[in-house]
Amino acid sequence: GKHRIVIPCLGRFKEEYEKVSKQYMNNKIRTTRYTLLNFLPRNLFEQFHRVANLYFLFLVVLNWVPLVEAFQKEITMLPLIGVLTIIAVKDGLEDYSRYKMDKQINNLVTKVYSR
Repeated sequence: GKHRIVIPCLGRFKEEYEKVSKQYMNNKIRTTRYTLLNFLPRNLFEQFHRVANLYFLFLVVLNWVPLVEAFQKEITMLPLIGVLTIIAVKDGLEDYSRYKMDKQINNLVTKVYSR
């Protein structure tokens, strides 16, 4: 069958390690949910799965209809924007702490046993 070449990531083997390691999948741990590119759309998608946020969105949309308008349009949007912003900041901070922990775990020194 197939054989895997294992090269220690040491100073003198570094070039050979980088050349051979590109052929294989890495084993880095990634527990984060977001990247910089998908944070806003994915976070909004997750937040609008909550019934309360959908209710406030319904009130905002309903208030833009001239016949049903009960408050000023901007005032109706404030609670929804406030809640979405607070939850987005909280999710971003949690995800950043996960990113730092993943980076710390992925850079741990490991022992390699050889016969």
